[in-house]
Amino acid sequence: MTLQSDPGPSLELDAHTLRIVRAIVEHGSITAAATSLGYSQPAVSQHLRRAEARIGMPLVARSGRGIRLTEAGRVLAKHAGTITTALDAAAGELAELSGLRSGRVRLASFPTASSTLVPQVLRTLASDHPGVGVSYLEAEPPEAVDAVRSQRADLAITFSYPGDRVDPHGESARGLVVVPLWSDQMKLVVPAGHPDASSDDVPLAELAGESWIAGCQRCRGHLLQLAEASGFRPQIAYETDNVTAVLGMVAAGLGVALLPSLALATAGIPRGVAVRTTANHDRRTIHLVASQGSDQVPAIAATAAAILALDGEAWELEPAA
Repeated sequence: MTLQSDPGPSLELDAHTLRIVRAIVEHGSITAAATSLGYSQPAVSQHLRRAEARIGMPLVARSGRGIRLTEAGRVLAKHAGTITTALDAAAGELAELSGLRSGRVRLASFPTASSTLVPQVLRTLASDHPGVGVSYLEAEPPEAVDAVRSQRADLAITFSYPGDRVDPHGESARGLVVVPLWSDQMKLVVPAGHPDASSDDVPLAELAGESWIAGCQRCRGHLLQLAEASGFRPQIAYETDNVTAVLGMVAAGLGVALLPSLALATAGIPRGVAVRTTANHDRRTIHLVASQGSDQVPAIAATAAAILALDGEAWELEPAA
């Protein structure tokens, strides 16, 4: 009789298992992961059981009414993004060889871009690359950068202010590709009857005694930094991310505000409001953020090219220095 040793579990991995684990991380459940991948929940559960039996370790575990990844599942999740992106890149290159350009791209960007930059990108893709589908996540820059890092987004359009104390394009973007696109000039918005309503290049210090209307947390932080540099602390009377609401409040004489040109581009400037530049010509920078190597995926490369080809002058944007 010949004795044979037990070969034990096989640690060979397959791309489908990695895509399933990645989808569970992105969507939080097996059911949602199955939906995103176009499979039934039983089919995905069955594949996971087979994968667990093959490697000899569980990948998911029950946690209350939901599930969580085990240590083995977290190991796969850590590498799944890099591996599946590389596989998508290889498939994309093969598609290019056959004359096919298709695929799905996940784009993230901040709210103001949702009504300005993003529609133009989608229009270009629909015209030039109808096989490319785009899903869109609206998120402020820190969340958008994190979405690219965690493989929940392929590309992100973001912004940063000079001297940001917490710049999402700094340490948190290490290892990602960050491309400065445009310079977006900040504008002072004051009531039409204000003493500075007819002046350009208004020193911020002249508005030290005014009530201010502030926007998002990062925009408010930038206002505080600029005011501090000008020797005062602004009295913030109202806070809203709604640009139309800000303009309405200024028109009503409730305060003054500092808004980027991109935000003003899609908002009708009401009567009773004057828009002026600051003495320091304060600006913010708009960026494109991607993961390393993602430009090898044709659908992502086509979307990035559509972003790079945008004409910033339509929104008073200037090329980044």
